[in-house]
Amino acid sequence: MPIARRIGPVVEATPAETETAQNRPLPPDLLRAAAGRLGSIALLSAVLWVVGTAAFHLVIRAMTGGDPRWRQFGLMDATALVSALVSLLLYQYTKRTTRDPAFILNLGLGYLVLEALGVGIVWHLEVMPPGWVIQPTITWIGVMVLLFAAVVPSTPGKTLIVSLIAVSMQPVGMLIARERGAWQFDSPGALLLMHYPDYMMVAMAVVVSLVVTRLGQQVAKARELGSYQLGDLLGRGGMGEVYRATHRMLARPAAIKLIRPEMIGVGRGDSAVLAIRRFRREALVAANLQSPHTVAIYDFGVTDDGTLYIVMELLEGMTLDALVREHGPLPANRVIAILRQVSESLAEAHAAGVVHRDIKPANIHLGRLGLQHDFVKVLDFGLVKSVTGEPADQSLETAAGLMPGTPAFMAPEMALGEPYDGRADLYALGCVGYFLLTGQAVFQADSALQVIARHLHAAPVPPSVRAGVPVPEALERLVMACLAKKAEERPRDAGELGRALSAIDEPRWTEANAAAWWEARAALA
Repeated sequence: MPIARRIGPVVEATPAETETAQNRPLPPDLLRAAAGRLGSIALLSAVLWVVGTAAFHLVIRAMTGGDPRWRQFGLMDATALVSALVSLLLYQYTKRTTRDPAFILNLGLGYLVLEALGVGIVWHLEVMPPGWVIQPTITWIGVMVLLFAAVVPSTPGKTLIVSLIAVSMQPVGMLIARERGAWQFDSPGALLLMHYPDYMMVAMAVVVSLVVTRLGQQVAKARELGSYQLGDLLGRGGMGEVYRATHRMLARPAAIKLIRPEMIGVGRGDSAVLAIRRFRREALVAANLQSPHTVAIYDFGVTDDGTLYIVMELLEGMTLDALVREHGPLPANRVIAILRQVSESLAEAHAAGVVHRDIKPANIHLGRLGLQHDFVKVLDFGLVKSVTGEPADQSLETAAGLMPGTPAFMAPEMALGEPYDGRADLYALGCVGYFLLTGQAVFQADSALQVIARHLHAAPVPPSVRAGVPVPEALERLVMACLAKKAEERPRDAGELGRALSAIDEPRWTEANAAAWWEARAALA
């Protein structure tokens, strides 16, 4: 999906806006990727120091016929050992995802100077024969300077200063060699004469740094959607991607879901107008839902390239799918608390005349809201279907040629293409409850069609039998009622289901229970 996009008419940038664009920081994900590349360079450098030094000793042994001096530990070995250890330390430091990537990259510039010093010392270890004439040459330090400029983004000014210091480690190495008696030269100009090609490489490194920085700033500019600046990619689904975002004026964190044009058939002319009209209608429906257990919609719009986007609140926690896969089935009282909150969200939606159509563990978020833990948020209310009887187009999802819903959580009437209402969501919620209690889907098969066939014809095994653990009778009865093949045999609506869940005589999952669970999880992270 192309990233470049604009919102609204094209206007000429003011000088202040141009300066802001030039000083725009690079996106965090690009900085993290660069920090990862720096770690890879450090690891490779450590390997080269060790292998190169060992190979040198083996070559000396082969050329001297086994002279015992090949085993001697000298200045080259000490330099290689220190350089390898520094490289490994930097590599380990970059592996911690909690580190600030900008600080790691600044650390990498210091690492470049230290590595250059090591190369400068080793480069001039060999004793020069009498009459040897200084000849200009490009050394490994020049190559390193160019490499760092390309893979470790930095400002051109910082690159210039650090690169000049790095290539100056070759003259420093020559001075050290002269003090050891290995090199003889009278004119200090010889220091620069021999290594001026490395200094020319510094100019190239600055140009490379400028290009890399500008590209990163262009990416940052391209990720601006309206008043929001896109950040890290949070997830990817069938309809598009979800990014972390920040409001540029309010600094309010948010999540932006981008819906790719090709996924909803946005083309030209009438088809594009129709798809955008559907999108606006469905986004308005989602934005007007006020239940605290429904994810809040802040904004929505369409970019110049036809990409639709919805801005929603950024949540802290995890989906029920991730929760069960990481921690296994949940205790019954916690399942009751979760299902009751989902029922509250669905009750408002159904009263407004819309069906979610894709209730599943991956679309139910559990986390922290303010001082409350285990707070449920129902996601993806942006692809709803009106059941008010008013003339309505297909939803975006159906218009894209996709089957609404997920086979493992799909009500029989939806699978058959028959009319359905909010009780289809209750069937899906029964499947979710079953998954939370057992850690398994109600029906499992090798293909989606086989799963759908079992939803149509097979009788579900009670959760207590499937999991092999006791489940409160009232809870199991409610879950099985939601899984009835016929809609009229399920609870009448989400409100009735919520009241039935609240009436179950079972020790409640309290805020203290939830807070303790999340604190224990944080301690293990």
